[in-house]
Amino acid sequence: MKEIQQIEHEGIIKEIYSNNLKVSIIAKSACVSCQLKTSCSVSDVEEKIIDVSVNNPELYKQGELITVFYKQTLGYRALFLGYLLPFIIVFTILILTISITGNEGIAGLTALAALIPYYLILHFKKDKIRKTFSFSIKKLNIKPPLSGVNI
Repeated sequence: MKEIQQIEHEGIIKEIYSNNLKVSIIAKSACVSCQLKTSCSVSDVEEKIIDVSVNNPELYKQGELITVFYKQTLGYRALFLGYLLPFIIVFTILILTISITGNEGIAGLTALAALIPYYLILHFKKDKIRKTFSFSIKKLNIKPPLSGVNI
């Protein structure tokens, strides 16, 4: 049976409200783990705040360390909706409009204008999309250090 791959990030709970948690995750580029990062001027570490729906928010505490995860296939779907499909729309409309009118200026404006309905549809379907792209969380089993113990 094929194993479902997940993308995971460690995070910290910033806020708890109704059935949602605001979680801060640190997005790191590949440069961060590179041994030569000090000799390079590229630094790509960014804090992102995401909303995670939970059934039992009382099980979590503000400041608690957790792991946020989602299926890797959802990342591909987001890539398709955010980048590939708009590119296909623009390119198709551009080619069709140039072949019909022969005017590149009109074709370019028409191709860009074709994105307006696309993004309006995404905006009106955002609740359905949010349910599709939901994150899950699990608690990290990190035990606090023992105080007053000398080793």
